[in-house]
Amino acid sequence: MRQFFVRPSWIHDNRIYMEGPDVNHMKNVLRMKPGEDVRISDGAGKTWLCCVNRYEQGGVILDIFRELVAGAELSSRLYLFQGLPKGDKMEWIVQKAVELGVYTVIPFAARRSVVRLDEKKAQKKQERWQTIARSAAEQSGRDIIPEVRPVMTFEQALKAASDLDVVLIPYELEQGMQETAKTIDRIKPGQSVGIFIGPEGGFEESEIALAREAKAVPVTLGKRILRTETAGLAALSILMYHLECQSL
Repeated sequence: MRQFFVRPSWIHDNRIYMEGPDVNHMKNVLRMKPGEDVRISDGAGKTWLCCVNRYEQGGVILDIFRELVAGAELSSRLYLFQGLPKGDKMEWIVQKAVELGVYTVIPFAARRSVVRLDEKKAQKKQERWQTIARSAAEQSGRDIIPEVRPVMTFEQALKAASDLDVVLIPYELEQGMQETAKTIDRIKPGQSVGIFIGPEGGFEESEIALAREAKAVPVTLGKRILRTETAGLAALSILMYHLECQSL
């Protein structure tokens, strides 16, 4: 079933008065007819089962049947700190991270990052990534729209992670899968978890030292060296499985 996000101000008396580009997508791309069911979320955790009542000039009216039990979100908030990759890889990373349950994505420029964005380009990229996050949240049935924050420096990212309960930093020179497994097993539902992923060139040892000083825990993701666009998704998948199993 298709899902869309709406502003809370559009919800009145068991009806939703929806505006914007999603209306065109619903009407002319999906060709949804009056009477068809659709999921609607306010982006803050509430989702309703609705049906199309009728289209009006520039909008659509939806009837609310009932509120659905929220259950798509993980029991912990996962924060992906992603070193800026080359090309359009960040778009793919954001999309898949949202599908895997990430709560927030924080791009940062590491010392080995090839990409360097000025303020104007960084803002434009952030807006694009946020649009992708919204679409991925709709596609995967999320109860919220994960936030993509402005691009930071590595030092700023470490500071932003300082309030989190657990911070992990996969590092290719780290060994000891048993220790990594123990670290993940200690993560409990409700804890906030940050994951730092380096760019294509990986982290410099000095950055790992800074991360250790900031109480981040270096971990290994296995014997193989993963690409930057793979490593974060591997870590998120492991954490998603761990948290889902604890919620059984």
